[in-house]
Amino acid sequence: MAGMVRLPGGAFLMGTEDPDGFAGDGEGPVREIELTPFAIDETTVTNVQFAHFVGGTGYRTEAETFGWSFVFYKLLSNEMLATRPQLVVEAPWWCALPGACWNHPEGPQSDLSERMDHPVVHVSWNDAVAYCRWAGKRLPTEAQWEYAARGGLEQKRFPWGDELLPDGEHRCNIWQGRFPDENTLLDGYLGTAPARSFKPNGFGLYNMAGNVWEWCADRFSADFHLTGPRSDPAGPPQGSARVLRGGSFLCHRSYCNRYRVAARYQNTPDSSTSNTGFRCIAT
Repeated sequence: MAGMVRLPGGAFLMGTEDPDGFAGDGEGPVREIELTPFAIDETTVTNVQFAHFVGGTGYRTEAETFGWSFVFYKLLSNEMLATRPQLVVEAPWWCALPGACWNHPEGPQSDLSERMDHPVVHVSWNDAVAYCRWAGKRLPTEAQWEYAARGGLEQKRFPWGDELLPDGEHRCNIWQGRFPDENTLLDGYLGTAPARSFKPNGFGLYNMAGNVWEWCADRFSADFHLTGPRSDPAGPPQGSARVLRGGSFLCHRSYCNRYRVAARYQNTPDSSTSNTGFRCIAT
């Protein structure tokens, strides 16, 4: 399919025992996984692609149905902040903003006029699955995602190697500065970057670290993989949360060092935020 890369599959080493990792997330141990061949999108699904889906089906996202979504406060104008949108107590940098959705990322007054080539955001896991069905594709399993993100490298921390800034070059869109109050923008972006930003990894895939979190097909578990299958694993059969991979423009070493290829995260399948998107696979 156009815009996809076919990967040969085979055996690879999944997981990490990185001392900078989060043991409670179930990042380790390192184990050998076997995958059958598959194809994966070069980029996350963009706003223009999602607009075609909505235009062809009339689909309404869960954020539109609920009437709100989570927006990072630095993306809002002073005027918007003056309206005192509801902040999340445990993470006060998040605003539960009425009217925020995929085509109005910072509320009703915002649009996508200069972001059609950016990843679609404010999409839940359920929204991502609906898009995949329309496109004749699927969400990647967590194992497929990690294999693709590694780009042919073995047990490296990032899709390009072990150094975050090789030769001082920024390779991903993450938080620069002191989170959550100061972003120096050294990588060029406060919010999302275009889906084809930065150099692709060894498989030709863009932004497998940073920019937006990517939904995976699997339910989340911190320990299922300890005894689960080693051939084309698909996660546990039960669980209330789904896996997210890759980190986002809000990740920073000081609190969310999850832009490493083996890092994991979770959220409920109806959740949406301004830093969550997805990419698809086909077999």
